[in-house]
Amino acid sequence: MSVKIIAEIGINHNGNMTTVKKLIDVAKDAGCDAVKFQKRTVDKVYTKELLDSPRESPWGITQRDQKNGLELSFQDYKKIDEYCKSLNIKWFASAWDIESQKYLRQFDCSYNKVASAMIVSREFLNEVASEQKHTFISTGMSSIDQIKTAVDIFKNMDCPFELMHTVSTYPMPDTDANLKCIQTLANEFKCDVGYSGHETGLAISYAAVALGATSIERHITLDRTMYGSDQAASIEPHGLRQLVGAIRKIEISLGDGIKKITKEEIEVAKKLRAHL
Repeated sequence: MSVKIIAEIGINHNGNMTTVKKLIDVAKDAGCDAVKFQKRTVDKVYTKELLDSPRESPWGITQRDQKNGLELSFQDYKKIDEYCKSLNIKWFASAWDIESQKYLRQFDCSYNKVASAMIVSREFLNEVASEQKHTFISTGMSSIDQIKTAVDIFKNMDCPFELMHTVSTYPMPDTDANLKCIQTLANEFKCDVGYSGHETGLAISYAAVALGATSIERHITLDRTMYGSDQAASIEPHGLRQLVGAIRKIEISLGDGIKKITKEEIEVAKKLRAHL
């Protein structure tokens, strides 16, 4: 089974559809399997007190201005749906509230995503699992018991899922990666386990594939100096092409684990062992 490579556009588009399409183009050109966005109902995810508080941004002077500026409209999502279909690349989004999850059903995406922030909400997990779509479940900020609760819900509702080892810092220090958790989660829950990375660089994502990650999700950007909290932990176009190319090579190189002598080795052995 090929590793699924997900380009997380998230909110790195800054509410601009030209940037959205450029990022989708980058993901398609690099060979990614899907692009992912984030959907929030701003007034449900954030308190009125926070939304009314000051924050300077390209959209205004309050947190509300900034949060609303990063949200895409229904027409934007329709254009995303049409554009991705025209390029033959899948798209989906992580909802941060139940209203957003229901909103996304209008587009019949192939996948769902439970963000690390939402894994502790039983009500939300039940809502997502009821759709019976393959769901990527990020496990950042979560204990084994909290992950087990989510796994039990998806198993009980017979909804296909895949855990994703995640450390929820942006960017994540290399020393916190703890990639052996990929194997820990696979052994504990007897399921596929991917990796959602927030580090700078590519080496840790390569190692995750070598350790058995069944999917890799990385934030992407056109330029890490752009406005936005996720830009610093994102991969620029050249890096994304490197990532996808290396993952496909690693997949091939892992083989089947059966020790055998290749046909090419037989001839080499005749030469190197001729003196024996």
